[in-house]
This record gives sequence, C-alpha cells and structure tokens, in this order.
Amino acid sequence: MAFKYLIALVATATTLCVQAANYKRVACSDGKNTASNAACCPFFALRDDLQANLFNDQCGEETHEIVRLTFHDAIAFSSSLKSQGQAAGGGADGSMLVFPDVEPNFAANNGISDSVNALLPFLASHPEVTAGDLIQFAGAVGISNCPGAPKLEFKAGRPNATAPAPDGLIPEPQDSVDKIIARFADGGGFTPDEIVALLASHSIARADHVDPTIDAAPFDSTPFTFDTQIYLEVLLNGTGFPGTSDNVASPLPIGRGTSVGELRLQSDFAISRDPRTACTWQGFINQQQKMAAAFQAAMAKLAVNGQNTSNFIDCTEVVPDPVPANGKPASFPSTKSQADIQQACSDPSPLFLPMLVQLRPLFPTAPMRKPHAK
Repeated sequence: MAFKYLIALVATATTLCVQAANYKRVACSDGKNTASNAACCPFFALRDDLQANLFNDQCGEETHEIVRLTFHDAIAFSSSLKSQGQAAGGGADGSMLVFPDVEPNFAANNGISDSVNALLPFLASHPEVTAGDLIQFAGAVGISNCPGAPKLEFKAGRPNATAPAPDGLIPEPQDSVDKIIARFADGGGFTPDEIVALLASHSIARADHVDPTIDAAPFDSTPFTFDTQIYLEVLLNGTGFPGTSDNVASPLPIGRGTSVGELRLQSDFAISRDPRTACTWQGFINQQQKMAAAFQAAMAKLAVNGQNTSNFIDCTEVVPDPVPANGKPASFPSTKSQADIQQACSDPSPLFLPMLVQLRPLFPTAPMRKPHAK
C-alpha cells in the first residue's frame, strides 16, 4: 500500500513538473511558435526571413559576408579609450547598421557595405529587433548552414548604437601579431587562444577585397564547410604569389587572371607560426569538436562585447540546429604532402595530420546566389 502511494506521489510530481515546464512557455503571436521568453518571439519570423531571402539555407557568400560583419561590428570597442573618456565604440551595438555611411567607409571595413546593405532591409521590416541584435542573430543563423559549425549562442537585448565607433579598432591582415594580440586584449579581453579560435571563421571565408586584383579567393580548399582544413593549409609551403606581390604564397597552384587556388592572409600566416599561438593553431588540426567548441565559446564572448548583459535574454533556442559535419578529416590538397608542413609548434603532440593525400578541386564552386527578395 505504501509503495502504491509512493508511486502515486511520483506520478503526481512528474505531472506537475511537466505542467510547470509547459506553463513557462510563451505562445508567440504568429500562432506557430512558443518561446521560453516573449522577447524571443520576434526572432522566429526574422530567422525564417533571413533563411528564405538572404541565405537560401546555404553556406554561401552571404554567410561569409555576414559572419565578417558580426566580427567587425563587435570588436570595435576599446577599454583603454573608454577609461580615458574618449570615443571608444560600443562593441556589438549594431553601429555598422545605424551609421551605414560612417564605419563601412573605414579602410579596414573595405567591402563590408555589401553585408550592411543586405541587412538594412531586414532592420526596416523587423522594427522590434535592434541593429546589434540583428547582426549577431544573422551571423548565428547564417553559420548554422555550414556543415560542421557549432550552434552559436544568441542573447537578445542590445540597445541601438548612439554613435559610430572611431576608426582604427579593426585588426587588419598586415598588422603584426603583437599589434593584433594587443588590439584583441584592449577590445574585449580576448586571449591569444581565443584569437586562434575566432579565426576558425576563415574556414568558410573568401576574399573579395583583400586584394582588388583577385576575385573571391578562398582561404582554404573547403570554403563552404566549417572544418579544420584552414589550420592545415595555412601551415603548408607556398607555391606562388597570387595577385600583388604583397600577398603570402598560396599553398595551391596559382590559376589564371583573377582566379587563384587560395589566398592566405598575412595575419593568419604569422599567427600560425608565432610561439604564443602556434601550438593552439596546430592543435586544432583534425580536432573538429575541439575547434568548434572553442569557436562557439569565443563567439559567445564576442557577440556581447562591450555590452551590459545583465538584462539580456537567452534566445539561442531560435537559432537553427547546424548542419552536421561531413565527417571528413583535414587532408592535403592534391599537390601537397606531409613534407610541405611548416611546423612552428615545438611540441609535436598536438599535431594530428592526415597521412593520406585526398584529391580536392582546386577551385571550389560557390552555391548559386539567390537574388535578395528584399
């Protein structure tokens, strides 16, 4: 009898817990979705709009550009300038969208007007979403289309920027490692390891404006997959200099005209070989989960950089579940082998390099662009 009574109590408690969990859900006005907080409801419509009318559910050029915008908007903050009472930038405050005729014109933001102009119609059609929230949410949605990417945390509540960030706060490819590390430290307390983790975004990047003589040059041979290939290929011996003579030698054969096998940023090249960052860089090769987790954590920090998060609402539930990784290990391009590795880390233990050559197309084809419906 006592046992039956205990079972009844457990069943009642379970029912109450389920009811309590359901009670906490909020029915959104769209009649389709529920959320843990009403503040998350507007992001369901925004998510669907972005996927249908900007990203087309693909890890294409639009995703590359928006992810770049999330970084350039958020890193534009200086704790030292703020302590001196000077204009210091607001970090992840959406100032790129609020002042589209100011920051996008800075030299370090060359070409970023493409992503700014792509998002401005969404800002107008979703007035309940602030500019800062739009940029970071769009980045989280876009990168979810890239196989292997982690689900990025998204917290809502950024107020709109009240002033543009000053010039000079965006790290540039020609900067020294010392300058880059100092800028990240001042720009949000980022460590050298976090810098290397954030550079995982270059695994899905292509350069349209780094060198005007080169058209959409990929940073690695798999620019539409979020994988560790970038960490391998940046360590390879180069075969020729694409574009202008100021560029780092590409590890892939140089094509003709504006078509190149690959463009390596001088900053990536230097960071991969600097003693403060080389082992972290090398340690991500063929460590997909480790790399994705480190990127996820660093992006969570970057996405709220410069913000007071005490009243932010966690709306990560609205971010789409990412496309799973394809399970393929990092591998040497068809013209390369283990002998081409320029190993900079003195500790060989983090080096997890593939021993077999896997043929890859030297000139990846981008997913077809879908005209913006906005």
